This record gives sequence, C-alpha cells and structure tokens, in this order.
Amino acid sequence: MSIPAPALPAAIRHRADAETGGSAQATARLLIDGNETGGSVSTLEVTLVAGADGATPHYHTRSEELFYVAEGELQVLTGDEIVTVGAGGALVVPRFMPHAFGAAPGAPTRILIALTPGLERFGWFRVLGRVLAGEAEYSELEAAQDTYDNHLVDAPQWWAAREAGRR
Repeated sequence: MSIPAPALPAAIRHRADAETGGSAQATARLLIDGNETGGSVSTLEVTLVAGADGATPHYHTRSEELFYVAEGELQVLTGDEIVTVGAGGALVVPRFMPHAFGAAPGAPTRILIALTPGLERFGWFRVLGRVLAGEAEYSELEAAQDTYDNHLVDAPQWWAAREAGRR
C-alpha cells in the first residue's frame, strides 16, 4: 500500500523569520497563517507582561481557538465565565463563544494560539497594529471583522474583572 502524496509542503516558520508586532505590554509573533496550510490551521505566539491585556472580547464564526499556556497564567473570558489557566494547561473556545484573554496579575505569560480551520488571519493583526500606532482609524478594524472572522463584542464583566485584578 502506498502513501498518497501530501497536497501541500510542510509549513515551517523559523523564529527569526516570524513577523512580530505589538507593544511593550503584549507581543504577537505571527507563526503560520491559514493560507500557508491549505486552511487547516493558523498559529501565533503571544507574550504578555504580568497583568497585560491580550485580546479584547470577540468571537469567531468559522473557527475554534486553542490556547496553550507555555508560561505564566492566562485569564480567559469564555462566554459569561472568567477562568484562569496555568502553565502547561490548555483550553479550546468553540465558534460563536465570546472570549478575551490577558495575563493574570503578577504573572508574565506566553501562549500559543491555534485557530482551526485556519483562515487567513494575520491581516487582522496588521490592521490592529496600525490602529494602535495611530496610523489608522478604529473604523478600519471594525470593517475588517468579517474578512478575518474576528467579531468584536461588548463584555463589561471582562473589563470589570480585569480592573479588579489591577487593584
């Protein structure tokens, strides 16, 4: 019995070749995007200083999102609940579930995120970077929600919990 040939070559990104963006508080290394995997997965690494916010509340309609906590502790909004996942732990957020994440107070955190299926998502981070740098209006980010399947939502309980953790 012969093994069928793969449809695509292996997707490989070396550390030095990964596009990196963010701020002193939160950095994202864009590893491999969905267009490089035939749509199977998109991956990125996020590093957060202690207590830093990662992603604001949002949801996806076409992908599940896996969070693996490599170092530190991650606070995550999952629907109406806020959970903390420590180093070595993981969680998967299903489609349509509002979620957000940030480093727990006192815990610098590094996570790996994988979205599957993997749509082309890295453009979202590029638009976000331009907005945060004052080079683009927030309306550009709002306009990109459908393109990158990243739909922003209001979640006051998330912001209240994050604020309480900073006190």
